[in-house]
Amino acid sequence: MTANVETLDGLNRRLTLNLNAAEIEAEIGKRLAQVSRNVRIDGFRPGKAPRQMVAARYGHEIRGEVMGEALQKAFGSTVDELKLPVAGYPRYEMAEGGAFTATFEVFPEIQPGDVSQIQVTRPVVDVTDADVDRTLEVLKKQRVQYHAVERVSQTGDRVHVDYEGRIGGEAFPGGEAKDFPVILGEGRTLPAFEGALSGMAPGEAKTFDVTFPDDYFAKELAGKTATFSATVKSVHEPRFPDMDDDFARSLGVNEGGVVRLREEVGSNLAREAKRRVAARVKEQVLNGLLAGAQFDVPSSMVAMERRALLEKAVSDLKERGLKEADIKLTEEIFDPQAKRRVALGLLMDALVTAHGIQAGEEQVRALVDEFAQSYEDPTEVVSWYYQDASRLNEARTLVLEENLVNWALERAQVTDAPITLEQLMGNH
Repeated sequence: MTANVETLDGLNRRLTLNLNAAEIEAEIGKRLAQVSRNVRIDGFRPGKAPRQMVAARYGHEIRGEVMGEALQKAFGSTVDELKLPVAGYPRYEMAEGGAFTATFEVFPEIQPGDVSQIQVTRPVVDVTDADVDRTLEVLKKQRVQYHAVERVSQTGDRVHVDYEGRIGGEAFPGGEAKDFPVILGEGRTLPAFEGALSGMAPGEAKTFDVTFPDDYFAKELAGKTATFSATVKSVHEPRFPDMDDDFARSLGVNEGGVVRLREEVGSNLAREAKRRVAARVKEQVLNGLLAGAQFDVPSSMVAMERRALLEKAVSDLKERGLKEADIKLTEEIFDPQAKRRVALGLLMDALVTAHGIQAGEEQVRALVDEFAQSYEDPTEVVSWYYQDASRLNEARTLVLEENLVNWALERAQVTDAPITLEQLMGNH
């Protein structure tokens, strides 16, 4: 077998493979003989069917298998001999004179940029007592209970209302409901609708107009004015739990009461703040590394990543109850994300190799321990990771990425920027 390789555009290469025809025919004959000894064909005892009949029935399939294996073997040995870094899978085609071509891509030569030119703004945040108080208030609101009252409604109350809406005297889809719950001030219905219900007592009826916004999600209603007739059936005021030991126990803090609850909330907020700071810093570093590097991204690898992202998205949607026939996603939607993921993977691998960056086993264990802290039984979670090599490798990859980011931060231009926890969480 002889071969020669052509450099095409970009990362594409073409390898011409000349297979040994005599060896292939000999292997085909050998396999036909094996099949002949065991095949069952009507009218003949096992192993007694004429060779020509066996060849007519199975010869095409066997030839395809032998040729495919020969091409793969020839391609593999040739790229190993020529030390070609193959990316993706080759595409085989017949050429003139009985030869074959294998068209494929190679991995790019990556030229990293100047890491010292990367600019990073690193958030600096302290978790305060006010942050803990704010979180506890959210937890209290999540455990609110509503009690019926005989008074006019006000902000925060839950009212149950029967209503019917008409546009130009005609009913419209979604314009009617019975015993519909509305929490005043929550903003889940149109402000004009909520506003009309405020100040109404149980049993009171009212007629009022509501104009739908021009960008209303139901296009047939956008910009139109509806007249609603509404009757408040009941008014319920919110009652929140007291900040006491019972409240702490309801959140799983069985010892230490409110003091211990505040400590745990503070620790959780600090852990989440650390995670978000790391994520923001990492994104800036990776964006800077990508912007400074120069290399082509193998389209075959991007195509495989697109398919993987599509399959995952479809699987997630099906788990949420959508039928596959109703999922209208295409690979093209994931093209930008796939290109970025492949490019980042190649660049990070190159930097890790070039600079000898490693993931220490003690770092991997520390990360697994950190993951486990948010679960009721951390020891069980740690065991779950260490029982499966693939799970542990996921943690090891994250440590490797963190070490790479830290390596870049030591060389980049980093500016610390104090911010509040609310700002970090994206509330402002």
